[in-house]
Amino acid sequence: MQSRLHAHIGTIRQLEILLAVHDKGGINEAAKALFLTQPTVSIQMKKLADAVGEPIYRLSNRKLIFTDVGLEMVKTAVEVLDSFARLDMSLGNLRECKTGTLRIAVVTTSKYFIPHLLGPFCEQFPEIDIQLNVGNREQTIERLKQGIDDFYVFSHPPIDADFNSIELLQNPLVAIAHQDHPLAKQPHVSLTQLCQAPFLIRETGSGTRHAIEGFFKEHDVTPNVKMTIESNEAIKHCVMAKLGISILSAHTLTYGGQHGLVRLPVSALPINAKWFFVWSKSKRQTLIADQFLNHVQTNGKQLLEDELQRNGIDT
Repeated sequence: MQSRLHAHIGTIRQLEILLAVHDKGGINEAAKALFLTQPTVSIQMKKLADAVGEPIYRLSNRKLIFTDVGLEMVKTAVEVLDSFARLDMSLGNLRECKTGTLRIAVVTTSKYFIPHLLGPFCEQFPEIDIQLNVGNREQTIERLKQGIDDFYVFSHPPIDADFNSIELLQNPLVAIAHQDHPLAKQPHVSLTQLCQAPFLIRETGSGTRHAIEGFFKEHDVTPNVKMTIESNEAIKHCVMAKLGISILSAHTLTYGGQHGLVRLPVSALPINAKWFFVWSKSKRQTLIADQFLNHVQTNGKQLLEDELQRNGIDT
């Protein structure tokens, strides 16, 4: 006897819509991404909810929050669609046509260098689609636990998840200030001086904040936190506006611009963090994911190191 879910849950297209709503965070955003109307997406989501007899999501302060049932459906949808993707890749390989979708989730700061890893791979396989999700550490950890993506990039991978990882490259965290800041005119800056100045810090859940808090705890000092900001770019602009100093990845300066900013000569810095390339042990990889993993293991690290050195970052 077929279960209710097996007999009635919707079509492959409905599962694609479900993933789009989850990944884009809303009905309107998913409709735009899929080139559908908002009523069409809403109707398909309602049909899925009716099929399982439980709400898939709820609204809180106009924000779409997936229920436990909805998250389980997302996880299953990823597995189902990946199965079809593997079939498509197998058939494509037989026709010597490398096609498929590669899903990667990265923490915010790594968005500056990941394109340089993807570029050569996309040149080799021009027909593939890339889905790149950018979020903070907590958001990316949640995606890893749900098994939504093929690969993840962290500066501080979680310790309670079942995954494989390889080290990609160094992620030096440096102190920055406006070029007219009093500390910027000194040949040496102590940690005490650094902590006395108004300090701008990333939000809780950020990998950069995780590293900075560990650094200050190790040196038994406390920064004078003036603002908590959820964006590297916003922090840089606040430093440019002379609202305080901060510690950020050197990558955010080189690739994101550093007009009016200088690195402070703090002897205890940089914080020597690292970037890690991560994938779930339990998730079966698609053929295109296997190809990308091979690319990373054989070429990726050297590609990134060469690119960073060209831009003046010591790896």
